[in-house]
Amino acid sequence: MRFVLIAVLALSAAGCTRWSMDHHLNNAYSAYERGNCEQVMLELSKVDRESRSRRYVQPEVTMMRGQCLERQKLFIDAAQTYQFIIAAYPQSEYAYRARARLETLESLGHYPTRSATVVRPTRF
Repeated sequence: MRFVLIAVLALSAAGCTRWSMDHHLNNAYSAYERGNCEQVMLELSKVDRESRSRRYVQPEVTMMRGQCLERQKLFIDAAQTYQFIIAAYPQSEYAYRARARLETLESLGHYPTRSATVVRPTRF
């Protein structure tokens, strides 16, 4: 009997974590729609803390973080975030979306292509 009780409690705790994570993710999407990126970042941080054992949520959270960085006109940070998604989750839906966002940033002139950027050291 004790084993059954422990098993039920463990399963319910796992379900509550998933519900809470979904709740924070939904709040983040709502805040993004309202243009409140500070609230989005707060909600995404809560999702991050609750999703450590559920890594499949990470690409979605990171994608939304990149979109908020774009909205705040932090284009280089957003591009780096998208590159992280592509490198860490290359076969996910979010990797394809991140590639599209990078192409959009490049076409708008907010993020130069690597081949166009040449860094030369200055001489003193």
